[in-house]
Amino acid sequence: MVESEERKEDPMSTIEYQVTGMTCGHCEMSVREEVGQIAGVDQIEVSAQTGRLVVTASAPLDDAAVLAAVDEAGYSAVRA
Repeated sequence: MVESEERKEDPMSTIEYQVTGMTCGHCEMSVREEVGQIAGVDQIEVSAQTGRLVVTASAPLDDAAVLAAVDEAGYSAVRA
């Protein structure tokens, strides 16, 4: 077997944030909509119950952009 099956490093980045102020599904939707506008974002997991926001992107994520998007949605966040 030839070792030409070397995998290139996947440039995906996943960062977790702690969001305060979310209380319901509408809150989750607001955060998802704002963060989803950031270029390169592929997946967003958000939970009002835990305050957890996990953003996966195909390019390096700009923390400031994510935090600004959460702020635009009406909440505050810090990187977990």
